[in-house]
Amino acid sequence: MDEFDREKTGGRGERLRRLPSLDPLKGFEAAARHLSFTRAADELHLTQSAVSRQVQTLEEQLGVRLFQREVRRLRLTPEGETLLRVAGELLERLADVCAGLRAAQRRPQVQITAAVGISSLWLVPRLAAFQQAQPDVDVRISADNRVVDLEREGFDVALRYLAADEVPPESTLLFEEVVFPVAAPQLAASLPRQVSVEDFSHIVLLAYDDDRVAPWLSWEPWLLGLGLAGARPKAVLRFNQYDQLIRAAEAGQGVALGRGPLVARAIADGRLKPLAVRREKLPARAYYLVRAKGPARPEVDRFVAWLLDEAEATLRSMGDGAAG
Repeated sequence: MDEFDREKTGGRGERLRRLPSLDPLKGFEAAARHLSFTRAADELHLTQSAVSRQVQTLEEQLGVRLFQREVRRLRLTPEGETLLRVAGELLERLADVCAGLRAAQRRPQVQITAAVGISSLWLVPRLAAFQQAQPDVDVRISADNRVVDLEREGFDVALRYLAADEVPPESTLLFEEVVFPVAAPQLAASLPRQVSVEDFSHIVLLAYDDDRVAPWLSWEPWLLGLGLAGARPKAVLRFNQYDQLIRAAEAGQGVALGRGPLVARAIADGRLKPLAVRREKLPARAYYLVRAKGPARPEVDRFVAWLLDEAEATLRSMGDGAAG
């Protein structure tokens, strides 16, 4: 920071320190609008003498007279008129901002933590329906693959992808995991029902980076089951986030392993099509709703009820969807 910057920064700090306090400004602004200490005192719920002292304090701090005090009458000085124009506007803007902050705090809010995949692909696309049904409830989503302590971090609800031995007792099953290959409709239509080694050399696979941690999302078992264990795809595109992988599949960039609950809407909307290959159900791992402990709140009750209804609708759509 050069000398000019230090002087500018220091000068601003010095000017801010020299600003008068808010209460004398409020007292002056009310008295200036009414041209009366008495009416200003009524508005501010103060005594007339208290408002008079506030104005006097402000005049002393500024070193100017703000009012001409006449018998039974107040009149602004030129300096007072200048200050009123600026102070009135700024105080009104400050009041609006504070009112907005208070109103936001008064609105009921539900805080949710969810893994990135289920948040992006399942929860967020459905939120408009909840907001339409419950316009008075705000929703805050934190997409995070780590398992957080709900009570300590202030969350009301968690959507978690858990193994059977990881499920806490306060959990509710949303849906089990089902995995099957999917592709954009145009790409799916170009593939034969029985893919040969030669066909496979023209296919781009979309792969999940964490398939070593989550082997059920790995292509190797699928290729082995299709008799293509030794085949080489045209290319492999790898992604560290599952929602990115599915967006690439929707764009026709390759074939992905779709997780049934998370791609159900994309299939229903025609953005993805299941291929004519078996589906693998993984009952050892599923999606759960976990609710924080503590007193019941009606907005959280309504949100949880809505989530369970959406989970049931997802299961119905998965049952109705064709695998090929």
